[in-house]
Amino acid sequence: MKSKAALKRIIETLKGIYPDALCSLQYEKDYELLFAVRLSAQCTDERVNKVTPALYERFPTLQSFAEADPKEVGEYIHSCGFFNGKARDIVACSQMLLEKHGGKVPDTMDELTALPGVGRKTANLILGDVYGQPAYVCDTHCIRITGRLGITDGAKDPLQVERQLREVIPPKESNNFCHRMVLFGRDTCTARSPKCESCPLRQDCDMGKSSAK
Repeated sequence: MKSKAALKRIIETLKGIYPDALCSLQYEKDYELLFAVRLSAQCTDERVNKVTPALYERFPTLQSFAEADPKEVGEYIHSCGFFNGKARDIVACSQMLLEKHGGKVPDTMDELTALPGVGRKTANLILGDVYGQPAYVCDTHCIRITGRLGITDGAKDPLQVERQLREVIPPKESNNFCHRMVLFGRDTCTARSPKCESCPLRQDCDMGKSSAK
């Protein structure tokens, strides 16, 4: 596993590259972020951001979502893929938020993951971005890059990666670190053609060092 010095260099380097570690999904209300993350499954954030303005204009309140016909919701999110299941989850989630949580997005992992269509990745994002809690959002970028760097052991299971990151990434850095993993994964450490030669993390990257030999 990585030394504390190497981890610190990685964290600080990423801070320098991405000082504003913000979620790329656009939202104004807490539940909108919840729904946007659901839409982002097997879809790009860019596509989700193109779809949600019209969706939120048609359904401007949580109550309107709760009363919506999933088929109509599906028409607005069709281009995000798997739209039938996503639409059903959004409507059911809205109903549960109103019935069990007074219309508020809950602030605990157990309550969040009990909502339709909400897994640990979504829950961690809500806890970090909405409530400012330590959060380890293990999406495909985070899983891939932390494995390449050697911060994790290369596990592909999100829960395993989350547990490993909790052991080494300080809680106060966790949420921003994961956002920076996404940005870095899009810019440099891409899935198919990582830019190892120009990578600013190469000195502390297991894969980078291996490719240099």
